[in-house]
Amino acid sequence: MAESETRYRVGGMDCASCATKIDTAVRRLTGVADVSVSVMAGTMTVRHDGSSDLKAIEKKVTGLGYSVAPLAGTAAPARTQGSQHRHDHGHDHRDHAGHDHDHPHDHGEKEIEGLHGHDHAPMAGPWWQSRKGRLTILSGAALVAAYAVGHLVPAIASYAFIVAMLIGLVPIARRAIMAAFSGTPFSIEMLMTIAAVGAVIINAGEEAATVVFLFLVGELLEGVAAGKARESIQSLTGLVPKNALLEDNGQTREVPAESLAVGAIIMVRPGDRISADGIIISGESAIDEAPVTGESTPVRKGVDAVVFAGTVNGDAVLRVRVTAAATDNTIARVVKLVEEAQESKAPTERFIDRFSRYYTPGVVVVAALVAVVPPLLFAGPWGEWVYKGLAILLIGCPCALVISTPAAIAASLSAGARRGLLMKGGAVLETLGKVTMVAFDKTGTLTEGKPQVTDIISFGPTEAQVLSRAAVLEQGSSHPLALAIRNRAKADGVPVPPAFELEALPGKGVSGKVGGETLDLLSPPAARERGTLSAEQDACIMALNDEGKSVSVLLVNGVAAGLIAMRDEPREDAEAGLAALKSAGVKAMMLTGDNKRTAAAVAGMLGIDWRGEMMPEDKQRVVGELKRQGFVVAKVGDGINDAPALAAADIGIAMGGGTDVALETADAAVLHGRVGDVAQMIELSKRTMRNILQNITIALGLKAVFLVTTIIGITGLWPAILADTGATVLVTINALRLLRIKI
Repeated sequence: MAESETRYRVGGMDCASCATKIDTAVRRLTGVADVSVSVMAGTMTVRHDGSSDLKAIEKKVTGLGYSVAPLAGTAAPARTQGSQHRHDHGHDHRDHAGHDHDHPHDHGEKEIEGLHGHDHAPMAGPWWQSRKGRLTILSGAALVAAYAVGHLVPAIASYAFIVAMLIGLVPIARRAIMAAFSGTPFSIEMLMTIAAVGAVIINAGEEAATVVFLFLVGELLEGVAAGKARESIQSLTGLVPKNALLEDNGQTREVPAESLAVGAIIMVRPGDRISADGIIISGESAIDEAPVTGESTPVRKGVDAVVFAGTVNGDAVLRVRVTAAATDNTIARVVKLVEEAQESKAPTERFIDRFSRYYTPGVVVVAALVAVVPPLLFAGPWGEWVYKGLAILLIGCPCALVISTPAAIAASLSAGARRGLLMKGGAVLETLGKVTMVAFDKTGTLTEGKPQVTDIISFGPTEAQVLSRAAVLEQGSSHPLALAIRNRAKADGVPVPPAFELEALPGKGVSGKVGGETLDLLSPPAARERGTLSAEQDACIMALNDEGKSVSVLLVNGVAAGLIAMRDEPREDAEAGLAALKSAGVKAMMLTGDNKRTAAAVAGMLGIDWRGEMMPEDKQRVVGELKRQGFVVAKVGDGINDAPALAAADIGIAMGGGTDVALETADAAVLHGRVGDVAQMIELSKRTMRNILQNITIALGLKAVFLVTTIIGITGLWPAILADTGATVLVTINALRLLRIKI
């Protein structure tokens, strides 16, 4: 039976134990092949064989205390984006409104734009209006009331504290029992319930009520922190305007942006956000792409240039032909890729998941031994040692440890995406920091990908006249070399009069007449055939060829009048980008299919090792050789002819302005196409790994300290719960620092 995939938006998850409970429960259902849950993205992807009862999956998740809604169009491979997605989700949420009223994880969410159905109070309006917020306030109020009653009527103080505790504990215990039936007996809720009930039994009702209240406060704070991380990438979807000006039979009318079809023509006024990916069909303007790609300076774009949804039109009216529906524009695809990336686990994360599977039962055993062994074997007081055992139960919760890695990875993926650096998952992010060799393609990666005029040499006329005459002959051609000559003529402002009797000379060049002169623009071999070049002029051509430049010879009335040399020049930032890699201790190499002369010239300018005249399979072979030499290799290319080498490398990085191939073939993509971004990706990875190490140290360090102080008898129950939720909040806040990275 063919496997299919369904994606869900899950509301109410705020720490890694939530994800583990859902994963364990859903995995046990019939027909389910694989489950991946992301706390940070608030999503769950279920791979199943088609025999699964999808309603049963939803029922199981809502039974655990979470809201769940299938994402639009996910019976096939997942499609989770864009305005369409938000719109669909609103309907999903209403479909599941019944669930939203019957569990303690509801957060009072209405259909809020851009939230994708996430239900955390800090994102869905004031926290105190959410179910979790109200429960926390009620528990706190009951605790204050219990203290007041205890002072006024000391005889019933203990009962008042038990009532205060139960207000918060009943929903927690309900979730604990559901989780236990679904395969997670050692959930934080279960540990919490045992500790609170145990505390009441040994007459520590006051502390039990305080601990329950602190637990609820901790959960609320975790929700705020998780929501902040989730908000970062989801806020990208808010960049796309809700409405667009559609041209229809010569009139413009305002329509919802999500209704735009591919091929529609929209008008974009100065200062407006562009409402869809498209191609400019009239107008020229400076486009501010910072919101989508992080590009700091506006980019000048004219007819035939590609524009992205969410970017801002600067100074002129543009007419744009839509090339992608709202659910498939660049922002939507970036959001989808980042969400999917958050679901794929990094090696460190998988290790910690396995570790926590044994760690939590281990803690329960230690707590039981601490409670029972001293009284039984050493005649210790039961009350004191049971109390210590209960505190150890609370200290032992692995929440902070388990969230340490995914929180940092989610924050980094979001931070990268907002700056045009896309990485597909934790494993990619982790490996990037270990890269020791980057192999670059040349054309379009280290160079602009289109030739530019580098030299104009005249044999008599002025340089401007040589350029003007060459541009006259190239008026009708779309060849890259012709475009280079026309662009230079436009930039220098030289006149380009109309030509007559233009004629292409296949394999040789072009000829024509202008102002009574017969002009020819020929390749050097064709010019030599006509015997028009002196030895000196020929030597000049050879010298330019040795620099990797293509040369065209201009003849005026059969006499050589000048030379125009062109070359695909290195990108402006290529040298600085390679220097950044070098300073990070990463070697670089250029692999190109170009001839060795051109390759040597460009590599010489950039100061980089090179291999030339390579077919795609040769690039793949070289990548394999580098790996055998012990390098961790990243291959950077345009994602099309480099596919074999991208696949062979440890990390394949596609350069491109959000093209399908760039986004979907490689492990990572650089949206701006800047060479320096590769070094920034590696640096982001290293920072993330340092952050993860800090998080693990905070999580385990706090637990170790409180474990010792509890056994010695310095700290009790409520510092124990503070150690747990405090560590989780600290770890999440530390991970969120990665969102603020200025790359």
